[in-house]
Amino acid sequence: MGLELGGDIIAAPPRATVSGETALVGIYEISKLLASPARLENVLAGVLTLLSSFLDMRHGLIALLDDKGAPEVVVGSGWSEGAAKVFFERLPERAVGQIIATKMPVVVDDVASSPLFEGVDLTDWGTEDGQSFSMIGVPIKDGDAVVGTLTVDRSRNSRSSMLFDHDVRFLTMIANLVGQTLRLHKLIARDRERLMLESAWREKSDRTVPPEVRAEGLKGIVGNSPAVRAVVDKIRIVAKSKATVLLRGESGTGKELFAAAIHDQSPRRNQPFVKLNCAALPESVLESELFGHERGAFTGAANLRKGRFELAHGGTLFLDEIGEITPAFQAKLLRVLQEGEFERVGGARTIKVDVRIVCATNKDLEQSVQRGEFRADLYYRISVVPIFLPPLRDRKGDLGLLANEFLRRYNDEQGVKLKLSESALGVLNECGFPGNIRELENCINRTATLANGEVIVDKDFSCRKDGCLSAILWGGTSSKWPGNVTPLPIVAPQPAPPAPPAQSGPAPEEESFAPPGAGETCPGAVNCKVIDKDPRTDYEKLVEAMERAGWVKAKAARLLGLTPRQIGYALQKHGIMVKKF
Repeated sequence: MGLELGGDIIAAPPRATVSGETALVGIYEISKLLASPARLENVLAGVLTLLSSFLDMRHGLIALLDDKGAPEVVVGSGWSEGAAKVFFERLPERAVGQIIATKMPVVVDDVASSPLFEGVDLTDWGTEDGQSFSMIGVPIKDGDAVVGTLTVDRSRNSRSSMLFDHDVRFLTMIANLVGQTLRLHKLIARDRERLMLESAWREKSDRTVPPEVRAEGLKGIVGNSPAVRAVVDKIRIVAKSKATVLLRGESGTGKELFAAAIHDQSPRRNQPFVKLNCAALPESVLESELFGHERGAFTGAANLRKGRFELAHGGTLFLDEIGEITPAFQAKLLRVLQEGEFERVGGARTIKVDVRIVCATNKDLEQSVQRGEFRADLYYRISVVPIFLPPLRDRKGDLGLLANEFLRRYNDEQGVKLKLSESALGVLNECGFPGNIRELENCINRTATLANGEVIVDKDFSCRKDGCLSAILWGGTSSKWPGNVTPLPIVAPQPAPPAPPAQSGPAPEEESFAPPGAGETCPGAVNCKVIDKDPRTDYEKLVEAMERAGWVKAKAARLLGLTPRQIGYALQKHGIMVKKF
């Protein structure tokens, strides 16, 4: 068999020191290693370690090339990872280029005398003075294309030329196995990207279409109140353009549904709709999620990964909770919004994308800008077209439609046929719903789960039995809530002020502890009397409040709109002993 040695064809004598059975064992062990579910770089390093057990080799090197022929992954045996890449860069282009161009193995009997290594300083290769060595290089192929090289070198002696024939065939078989493994890794990466895109499309196609809004043509949005109609009319106009939209409103008003409606009404409706909650991820992870990362950019980055901007190319990217991102990341995001280009984490290649941005927040961004927490230039960039979504208390006419829609979905999921009675709708209309549509949906699901019959009545609601979270936050039962006030914040109980000095003369009149809203409010004076329209007695209201508060006087005081000191006076007046748990 003739082999090319430094450009000349010589005849390699047969070798009888290593049997074919030994080579077969080597191929078997290496094939098992290539089939293991490990990081590609670790697998290739293991291949070189096994090769050193079967070949008379000093160093081994596997280099995988990108589409432009530049080294993308370099793994060496006998060097550290950094030294392996340096060694590959010192390989003369003529030697590597000959392997890639001819797609054939290259054998150099004596590197020092080969024209392929002319002008190369060999002292940096770890050779001793006067020591010469040989090199064998074989191509790694994916089909007919060369995607990498496998090279080994060994000390040259009187028998080294006798080993070339067998070793070239052995290394060629190993290179073919590496090429197949690399192709499998690429297929897995492509399948992962395809599955992510299919998941995004499936999520888009699975959005429910309530019957109340099919005539309107907006998926997922239920309502016919003037406030909703005004938002829908504005969305239809804005969707036709490429302008960035900022959806603003309280938590639970359906900002994600309105963002999807903008995409569905736009010319990009057939392209991906990708969404990301900016508040759910730390800054380091958020950057990788949005921009993607290169292989080896950080610990655990085993493969190249596209970010949400690339996945949304040609379509719409919805950034929820945009007001929660850090000032440092705001600068990075601003460049993408202005120029439409970015670099992946750990990469240097600039990527241009065409993406329609829709943002959402429930924060007061103007106040954040004044406090220096949000960049003014980014605010003006995302607030090209602001759209304010009305809270549920401003669209009372839609409450019945929404409640019936949520109950319909519950019936479909659970296989039941529950209905809302007039008394149930009356309870819902009295509620302020500080959590907006999300709270209404949870209320319907909770009530439907605990309902006794097929018709839901007023007594089935939590606020008519053991109370609900909103009742605790708002400081009273839901039937007493006004429909146009904001929820009360949860505050820690304040220490009771010192008791007033004893006064001579007639005792002051007993205070009333009726909660504000039941009659005329009292600013908290001890001898203030309140006209209470609640038919329950003071004793009944006090016991009920203490039981709901777990017999904690501070909590009961908040429920009744009183101070802990007033609660203490009332308990003494009625002779109620505080229960100990």
